[in-house]
Amino acid sequence: MRLAAQLRREVTEGALAPGMPTPSITTLSQRYGHARQTCAKALRMLEDEGLLTRIPGLGYYVTDDAPARIAAQSGDADDAS
Repeated sequence: MRLAAQLRREVTEGALAPGMPTPSITTLSQRYGHARQTCAKALRMLEDEGLLTRIPGLGYYVTDDAPARIAAQSGDADDAS
């Protein structure tokens, strides 16, 4: 969950812009010190949320509407308060 949150922040801050590839599972594992399986799970979680799309053989890419989806999710959380 923490790695998924970190990647979400990177999308929000523009470090991972729409259309950009995410770091590979190996790179994420080395960068954040998580097991490869944990990194793969975080990427799948963001794919399920519609923030990433997986292209077999190439990796995960930020979707064009990822920033808007994150903003909408944040807005929903504010409305629930």
